[in-house]
Amino acid sequence: MNARTEPQAPGHLSNAHLDALEEEAIFILREVAAAFERPALLFSGGKDSLVLLRCAEKAFGSRIGPCGGGRIPYPLLMIDTGHNFPEVTALRDQRARELGAELIVRSVEDSMKRGTVRLARPDESRNVHQSVTLLEAIEEFRFDALIGGARRDEEKARAKERIFSHRDSFGQWQPKDQRPELWTLFNTRLAPGEHFRVFPISNWTELDVWQYIAREPVALPALYYTHRREVVERRGLLVPVTPLTPPREGEQVVTRDVRFRTVGDITCTCPVPSLAADADAVVVETLAADVSERGATRMDDRTSDASMEKRKRDGYF
Repeated sequence: MNARTEPQAPGHLSNAHLDALEEEAIFILREVAAAFERPALLFSGGKDSLVLLRCAEKAFGSRIGPCGGGRIPYPLLMIDTGHNFPEVTALRDQRARELGAELIVRSVEDSMKRGTVRLARPDESRNVHQSVTLLEAIEEFRFDALIGGARRDEEKARAKERIFSHRDSFGQWQPKDQRPELWTLFNTRLAPGEHFRVFPISNWTELDVWQYIAREPVALPALYYTHRREVVERRGLLVPVTPLTPPREGEQVVTRDVRFRTVGDITCTCPVPSLAADADAVVVETLAADVSERGATRMDDRTSDASMEKRKRDGYF
């Protein structure tokens, strides 16, 4: 099995903080449905997008909601680098089927065939090039709002972003030209060709996400929990040994007990040492963590302090 559903723990059920975060996310998800004509929910099969999907189930009266039998009113959109963990894409497809949701997948490889993405070298990470494919999907389907699972605690650039983040007609984000969000009033005005990125769990932390997973029946790829894996140490990170990330000359391959804090593109996502076998154990580990999940696991965020902000200006998530 590639997915696990954690049992509900009684100690989590009365957590008013999680209830407030969930209510805010549900309000935003409903606001998007009401304010935009062609929204979509960015869905990778990672923990944040699965938590967001859980909130969407509740927002629109799915089988777990108070109304029952409802359906999420916008499609799920995945931008696939072609280098995603198979456990993650399998759960992505499974959840879409279970909900009867429309799943749209667009591939960086297709952009490469069109010539809109060109790699500097064959082993270059495709992660940054997702921006091109995403903008092509926006143009193809004329999406006017994309809902994502980004959180402000992940990275410096994401901490600057509004919940309703305006993008210009080139898909670019201008951090100095954002709209105020006073009293939970969102300015959703758009000119032709523009769109919004909307982040309903902006105010959540990694700890909040894991506490919510421990409380709710949210199935995750097994990669998020401890498992034995061959890795090499590189630039202070544990790089998984895979056909896409083979060891370099002189590197020693070791087998470690690890888990992934985030599950992005295989070529730039690293695990961390861990013995946490369930969500409650991950909560304990997260309480003790002193490095953000992206700082501890993402090679592509280590190129410079402004690497994420530059990518977001170019249309990244």
